[in-house]
Amino acid sequence: MKLDGMRESKNVDDRRGMSPGTMLAGGGGLGVIILLLLFLFTGDENFARLMQQQAQAPAANTTGERPAPDDTTRKFISVILASTEDVWTEQFQKHTNRRYIAPELVIFDGPQQTGCGPADPRMGPFYCPADEKVYIPPSFFVELARSHGAPGEFPQAYVIAHEISHHVQKLLGYTDLFEQARRRGNKIEANRALVRLELQADYMAGVWAHHAHRQYEILDQRDISQAIKATSAIGDDTLMEKAGRYADPREYTHGTSEQRTKWFIQGLKTGDFTVIDQFFKVNYDDLEP
Repeated sequence: MKLDGMRESKNVDDRRGMSPGTMLAGGGGLGVIILLLLFLFTGDENFARLMQQQAQAPAANTTGERPAPDDTTRKFISVILASTEDVWTEQFQKHTNRRYIAPELVIFDGPQQTGCGPADPRMGPFYCPADEKVYIPPSFFVELARSHGAPGEFPQAYVIAHEISHHVQKLLGYTDLFEQARRRGNKIEANRALVRLELQADYMAGVWAHHAHRQYEILDQRDISQAIKATSAIGDDTLMEKAGRYADPREYTHGTSEQRTKWFIQGLKTGDFTVIDQFFKVNYDDLEP
């Protein structure tokens, strides 16, 4: 990605190296229940991976060493966050009667207390609707390259943009549509609403990329190929099969690899903000490629 000269966001809270005030309960029991509640509230796709890897994951950073002020990870995240602020401010001005309120982004490498409960880096990135903050553990970027075959900056930028899209969804009321479906108590209906929400976020991440490239010319074809690897690697069917499970569409919560790639690319190609409401209006089967 070509990010030279782009501004950095001021809405970054870098907590790496800080001693956590509250630790996650370990060894199952209450800790697992808290994580499950967090999953149900945020729709975070990394819950299953956390449960599989919790035992062998490395311990959190407890050295107390803070990153240098010129840390490249912080700068990259700050630049991508700033570009989402620019794009969504413009889109809100053009297409809504509301002002875009940017979220704070927390960079962390140890257990955290969030508005959605305790969180751990092994959960991966997530958005917490309760405190309207995005949480990014840089260790996930290593996993994205190593375990999912998606190295490079643009897959990392996609992850950030996807989580920011969940904040945009909350501002626009789409998160409430999922919550309404969940409260009705039908698991399949709730899962389908969650798929709609996640595919919409993938599309919106593509919309961000379209307009960020239009403004700053940040992408080349290699970047796009890397991002497609990322979306292909984190579909429900791919993750289930990789874990040795049958890919049951009734259990999908985020969409297939093909769906996630399709809608991200569609947003990237068109940059069309005006159709995002269609994800909650069309028949569920129409979300298929």
